[in-house]
Amino acid sequence: MSKPTDILLKNVETATQRIDYRVPMKFGGRVVVDVKLLDVTVDVETRDGRRGRGYGSMPMGNAWAWPTHTSTGDQTLAAMVRLGERLAAAANEYSEAGHPLEITQDLTAGQQAAADRTVAELDIAEPMPSLAQLVAASPLEAAIHDAYGVALARNSYNVLGADFANRDLAAYLTDEFSGEYLDRYTLRQPKPAMALYHLVGALDPLSENELLNPVRDGLPETLEQWILVDGLTHLKIKLAGDDLKWDVTRVVEIERVTDGAQRQRGCEQWWYSLDFNEKCASVDYVLEFLQRLQEQSSAAFARVQYIEQPTHRDLRANPDNRMHAAAKIKPVVIDESLVNLESLLLAREQGYSGVALKACKGHTEALLMGAAAQKYQLFLCVQDLTCIGRSFLHSASLAARIPTVAAIEGNGRQYCPAGNLGWEERFPGMFQITDGTVRTGELNSCGLGF
Repeated sequence: MSKPTDILLKNVETATQRIDYRVPMKFGGRVVVDVKLLDVTVDVETRDGRRGRGYGSMPMGNAWAWPTHTSTGDQTLAAMVRLGERLAAAANEYSEAGHPLEITQDLTAGQQAAADRTVAELDIAEPMPSLAQLVAASPLEAAIHDAYGVALARNSYNVLGADFANRDLAAYLTDEFSGEYLDRYTLRQPKPAMALYHLVGALDPLSENELLNPVRDGLPETLEQWILVDGLTHLKIKLAGDDLKWDVTRVVEIERVTDGAQRQRGCEQWWYSLDFNEKCASVDYVLEFLQRLQEQSSAAFARVQYIEQPTHRDLRANPDNRMHAAAKIKPVVIDESLVNLESLLLAREQGYSGVALKACKGHTEALLMGAAAQKYQLFLCVQDLTCIGRSFLHSASLAARIPTVAAIEGNGRQYCPAGNLGWEERFPGMFQITDGTVRTGELNSCGLGF
């Protein structure tokens, strides 16, 4: 079936920009010092003649999406940018009309071939991982969904039901979703405010005595300062995953510093998430870590809300990395592993109890995986890729529209505040943090909400 609200893609354009980080960020043994954004603009027209322009933007996070020992970072970054540009060019040739869910799924069909062609052209000796492909395609997907909402003068999260979509969720997921649409798994209004997860990177100083190279740009420079200035209550802690003593000591020390700062604020409740960035050899490391943490700081242990991707992202190649025992203690979520429904179902089999959604994996993918996670009663969180400006607002809009997500990660303001210039004035509640929350109620305009 077709609908008068179906859209045709009329024009797709791309641009890039590079922005330096304020301070380096270390995760999973890698250090990042700058970001390259891929920006996409899409013009659409509905069958009944309404027009809209949408925008998408995303950091091409190659260090995260494409870890490699055979290629350089410059090579993988260039490949991801070129793939994003190639996919945008292919979208310019796409002639079918439909709902954004259908269009983005159709465009995905040519993604692997485009990625293979790209790495061949750049003489890269390894295939581009699925995760890197998703990141490269994500700004195009965002722009299409954004343009659709703009054309209909509606918020894009409110045009996902049977009145607009031509196919139910069974067409994209499994027969369990027959007769269901994404309006069942999203909110009609964004949550007014959400807690912000602040990143504590492996290089980040916790207090003044650790501040060896001050930036002196007026922003906080230690964890203690960030807590006092921004009123933080949620901290995401980057851990080594292969140094048990360091990992336990790091969390205990963070608890000590945080406790002191929260006492100054008169705050009694705060929480942690723990990110091992796939470095744990097995679940045994996680179990030993949790046991030692509980022994050394029962308070810190109690504050852990969830654990993120402790072992290798390739679940099928590592079937012994089962998380059942750890998930009985704390929710354990997949992040890098989540690239499609198959990976989500496999993660459930292997004992994971939650998933991390990211806008950088594609707007359609995030919505579909969010629906599946709710159907299967999995723990849900939304995290970013040091998203800045438009990409951070996109990530926040997802979190604000998915019912069971309680907090959102946002570390762009820490590491790359230059990328937020101009956006802070338009959405002050999203960038000027005073009580540890972002005002996601501001993300309620046409399109993706901003």
